[in-house]
Amino acid sequence: MTVAGKRLQQIARDTAASLDGVSHGRPFTPHLDVWKVRDKVFLIVTDDDPDLQIITVKVDPHHADALRRDHDTITAGHYLDKQHWISIGSGPGITPALIEDLVHGSYDLAGDHSTEDHA
Repeated sequence: MTVAGKRLQQIARDTAASLDGVSHGRPFTPHLDVWKVRDKVFLIVTDDDPDLQIITVKVDPHHADALRRDHDTITAGHYLDKQHWISIGSGPGITPALIEDLVHGSYDLAGDHSTEDHA
C-alpha cells in the first residue's frame, strides 16, 4: 500500500515520537520539522510546499544507493549531505513499514557516537 505525502509525514513523525531520547523543533526555518537524538538530526519533515511532502533521513550510503535505484520517489537528501541522507516522497513501494524502518535506521545511525556526523 502506497501512502500519500501527508500520511507519509505523519507516520514518520509518529515513529520518531515513539523513540527514546528524542527532541524536535524548527531550528532552521519554520517549514522544517527537525527531529534529533543526542543532539544529532535523524529526521526532517518538510512542511513548506504541498507539492513536496517529503521526509529526509540518514542512511548508510550503500543502502541509499539501493533505495534510490528501487524507488523513483527516493532521492538524494534535500538540505544535507547527498551521500548520507535521502529524501522520501509518496510513490509506488513507499509503505508505512518502509517509512518506519527508515526512521528507525536513521535514529540508530544518528544516536551512534561511533559514526561521524555528516549533517
